Amino acid sequence: MTHIRVRLGALGLALLAGFAAPPASAAQDPAAAPTVEEQRLDRAAPQEILQRSGFDTVAPEFARALGAARSYAQAERLVERQGTRLWQRAVDRAQGRGPAGGDLSRDDDRPLYWARLGLTREVRQWQPGFGLTEAKRARLIAALERTSRGQDTIRYPHSKKIKRILVTGFDPFTLDRDVRISNPSGATALALDGTVIRTADGPARVETAVFPVRWQDFADGTVERTLRPHLPRIDLFTTVSQGRVGRIDVERTNGAWRGGFPDNENLSRTETVPVADPASQPQWTTTTLPYADIVAADTGRFPVYDNTSVTEIPAGGTAAVVRPDGPTAGSTARAGGGGNYLSNEIAYRATLLRDRLGLGGSLPGGHVHTPVLEFGADNTDPESGTVTDAEFVRNRLDIIAQVRSILKVAAEASG
Repeated sequence: MTHIRVRLGALGLALLAGFAAPPASAAQDPAAAPTVEEQRLDRAAPQEILQRSGFDTVAPEFARALGAARSYAQAERLVERQGTRLWQRAVDRAQGRGPAGGDLSRDDDRPLYWARLGLTREVRQWQPGFGLTEAKRARLIAALERTSRGQDTIRYPHSKKIKRILVTGFDPFTLDRDVRISNPSGATALALDGTVIRTADGPARVETAVFPVRWQDFADGTVERTLRPHLPRIDLFTTVSQGRVGRIDVERTNGAWRGGFPDNENLSRTETVPVADPASQPQWTTTTLPYADIVAADTGRFPVYDNTSVTEIPAGGTAAVVRPDGPTAGSTARAGGGGNYLSNEIAYRATLLRDRLGLGGSLPGGHVHTPVLEFGADNTDPESGTVTDAEFVRNRLDIIAQVRSILKVAAEASG
């Protein structure tokens, strides 16, 4: 980017409440209109992705259970259970557990993304008989977003003999350019969540979460809320996103600037990254990942680079210049090594949080940009192309495997 097990419980709630609850109906007021992201859901490619993964039943089943809720408390419990269940279902599918649900490759991150939008759209348009304020509706949607992204199920074993690694990924993005797009960082998060990497120093447990490609969610603190409880207790973290074609970059420096590229809601933001306590906000943060070891290791087929370039306004200057070797003293950020989009921002926020927690000298952490996930050479037309092909799947699997190898190298180099 230049990121559960409750079927019976939900069904029981629906059966218990079904005869007493007034039927839900689609909202007619503009506030309940689907978001830009949700409006893409009805296009042919997203529907095919859902059907070919078995995730096309998620939203209809949820809508029936939600329509039977007799109170806000019931709806809240249902939303949290169904969100957690959707995340776990996507993780299980990616890791080969349970039925595939269709012929779409198991490593695909897109069923989770499109199914989640189906759920949020149902909540947004739901009009229960007991009445629902927009503030409470927003809290339901927020709970659904949080739980279906794995953000509140990050848990590690208590054993001190197991290293703890935290990895984050992103939703697909630039969907108006090609609605078929998958994000290898999101696929990596699903493939690695809850897995164990065997290192020379012993086992390392990986926990993951996925974040939206939306400026406002980041301004609202979703990254800090998710990471803050865990950074003091882990041994390594890396935020991951899709970056450049044909290469992997370990980003050395992150900048405090939003460059304005539209997000998944087609909204732009050009400003200093908004964080708490802006008076103490630095223009730059740096990786503490063992980048030299990562670059030197044979981790897979994509070349890996220690990317030191940034774009800055030098101290006393007015024009932005590219600095291949990193920022100069007193400069103002205009792009980190990973650019000035949300991939740079999650890296900036995570490493700033690391430093503000006093962990900069002890916790290895930073950002890894994966290659752009490309379709096969004969499948590049968004209008006539298929939603998947053999090269597309191979590229995604190779990226996942290489990120896993990078984590192994980083864990071993960090001692």
